[in-house]
This record gives sequence, C-alpha cells and structure tokens, in this order.
Amino acid sequence: MNRIAFITGATSGIGRATALTLSENNFDLIITGRRLELLEDLEKEIKSKSKNKVYILNFDVRNKEEVFTAIDSLPKEWRDIEVLVNNAGLAVGLNHINVGDIDDWERMIDTNIKGLLYVSRKISPLMVEKNRGHIVNIGSTAGKEAYENGNVYCGTKHAVDAISKGMRIDMLKHKIKVTAINPGMVETEFSLVRFKGDKEKADKVYKGFTPLYAYDIADAILYVVTRPEHVCINDMIITATSQANSIYKVSE
Repeated sequence: MNRIAFITGATSGIGRATALTLSENNFDLIITGRRLELLEDLEKEIKSKSKNKVYILNFDVRNKEEVFTAIDSLPKEWRDIEVLVNNAGLAVGLNHINVGDIDDWERMIDTNIKGLLYVSRKISPLMVEKNRGHIVNIGSTAGKEAYENGNVYCGTKHAVDAISKGMRIDMLKHKIKVTAINPGMVETEFSLVRFKGDKEKADKVYKGFTPLYAYDIADAILYVVTRPEHVCINDMIITATSQANSIYKVSE
C-alpha cells in the first residue's frame, strides 16, 4: 500500500519536482497550489508515468479559510497523510528596509510563515491520531544568515528554521519526524517572482555558475522521508558546489 504525501506549492519548481519524484517511489499524492490548470497538468503527467493516485486541492496557503475548508474536504481514504511537504514559499522584492514595499513584506510573511502554519495546524492532528508522520519544511540558507536587501525574506526563513525546531520538540512524543531542508540558489521561478516578472534580472542571478535544480532538492526530500523508522534528519543545508552560503559564491 502506498504512503500518502501532501505537497504545497506543487505547481512549479521544487514542489512539482518533489511530486514527480515521490510518485516514482510509491507515494500517492495530494498536490496543492493556486494555479488549478498547472495542478491538472501535473496530475496528467504523474498518471501517464505510474499507477499512483493523485488528489488535487486548489487553494492559496495565505488564506486560512481556504486552507481549512480544502483540507476538511478530504475524503476519508485521503486523510491518512504520512508526509507533509511545506514547500509553498517565495521572495518578493530586493530592497533596503527603509524603502521596502510593505505589500511585498506581507506577501512573504503570509506565505512563508502563516501559510506553513495554517497547513501544519490542519495536517499535524491527523498524524498525531496515528502516532506517525513526517513534516518537511522547506527553508533556505537565508534562514541561516542575513544578507543585504534580504531583510524580511531572511526573517521569514529564520522563522521557518525556528518553527521547525519547535515542531520537532512538540511532535517528539507522537513519533512524528520533522525535517528542515534549507537550499541555496535553486534555478526555479524563485528569482522571476522576486524581480516581479523581470526575466532579464532573474536570468542574471544564475549566470556564471551551476546552481542547484529543483530535482536536487526533490532527491533530498525523498532521502529524508525514506529513512528507517528510527532515523530522523532534523536539518539539512544544501548548496551548489560554487556557493558556500547565501552570501558567498564563485564563478566557474
């Protein structure tokens, strides 16, 4: 019998790669995101490659009512969730704090922190009932240090780091694993979103070196969620070979 994984932000990037990777490794999937047409495309791709089941939930993690209503609507056979991947997240804007766009700040806080909390609040009780489960929170190297113009984004990812540590403690007696995976520069839609659709600026971010790719992180997620029952990877930092952390990288 397949395990069930619930993935937020499955429409692109790390979330999409994780869905495809887990589907190739005997997981049934609940895929979620804001863009229904992309979720439907992903469902078709998964079903064309395997016999594993897929269930779509279309919602915005920033909207608490949407999150709660969607998860409450899950049929009984889809409620035995063993793996939650809190992947939905973003960076918007790249400004000094004194000229920062408050709408950008709120979007990052609402997605990266509150969205993660809303989903976790609804899924974790289902895991507690079964005394098993694994929550994987996608953080960032930006949650391990701060850098110029990163202010609020770094703050949200520091929050993910702290929340993950707190979750691990809270879930310990329920035998629920919690893992924080903290990637460095991954070539996805990340920079395109940060620069608000300016492709020229976004492309420059990854020039001159080989960054991580979405499937690199998906492979790491597969690794941590398939460890033996007695093993929990609490925290993982992954960077490209040419990148030491959020600040230092070299051209190839």
